[in-house]
Amino acid sequence: VQLQASGGGLVQAGGSLRLSCAPSGYTYRNYAMGWFRQAPGKEREFVAAVSASGVTATYADSAKGRFTISRDGAMSTVYLQMNSLEPEDTAVYCCAATYSGGDYSNPGTYQYWGQGTQVTVSS
Repeated sequence: VQLQASGGGLVQAGGSLRLSCAPSGYTYRNYAMGWFRQAPGKEREFVAAVSASGVTATYADSAKGRFTISRDGAMSTVYLQMNSLEPEDTAVYCCAATYSGGDYSNPGTYQYWGQGTQVTVSS
């Protein structure tokens, strides 16, 4: 059971990227999914989360208005559309899944984590 994040890369400030989080070996249809990021020398930071139904999305203040989290029709793959990227968004982005309720901004809420994808925003 794995989560694989992809879609990272190098982009200029103001540009866009779309990250994907695809499960393998299991369909996280009944799981809420979240995106977190970690920059060098900093702690892991919540970015966005989407409920199992796909109806409710939650964002960190830094992501509001710029990032959009969504799930595909089969609710297996989760996306993070990132627009108006800033150098401060540079980090490794990881996706996570949780079958429990609670605070989706808390990393401890999640049971499963994927490997990260590097996002680098140049000024």
